[in-house]
Amino acid sequence: ALTGHAAAGCDPGYVDLRGAWGTARFSVEVADDPKERSIGLMNRVEMASSAGMLFVYEQPQRAVFWMKNTLIPLDMIFLDDTGVVTRIHENAVPLDLTQIDGGDAVRFVLEINSGLSRRLNISEGSMLRHPAIGGNAAWPCD
Repeated sequence: ALTGHAAAGCDPGYVDLRGAWGTARFSVEVADDPKERSIGLMNRVEMASSAGMLFVYEQPQRAVFWMKNTLIPLDMIFLDDTGVVTRIHENAVPLDLTQIDGGDAVRFVLEINSGLSRRLNISEGSMLRHPAIGGNAAWPCD
């Protein structure tokens, strides 16, 4: 059984991830409008290892990111409409303008510090829980 915070359900300031590898929890800032999404984690010099940013789109779409003005190396975890991980891009390079294609039908993107997805063994098919996911969540809040 889950204990502590994970058992308490969803909090907009956190995401929970789970899979065959176990569970993880990150405090998140939510970027859920075009302006917030365009800025993302730009111009920040550090981010706590337990922190991240959750990008929320209005509907599933192709999501392409880049690291312009982003100073922190990141892992980008792309998720579908139900909160299931569909693609992971590890070790995005600071300030690199190369496009990082998350694929089609992306509804959420979780950015965390580079190397964490591998250290935690987060994999495609893992599930993310957050209030933004709504009624068709693979891992519902309640």
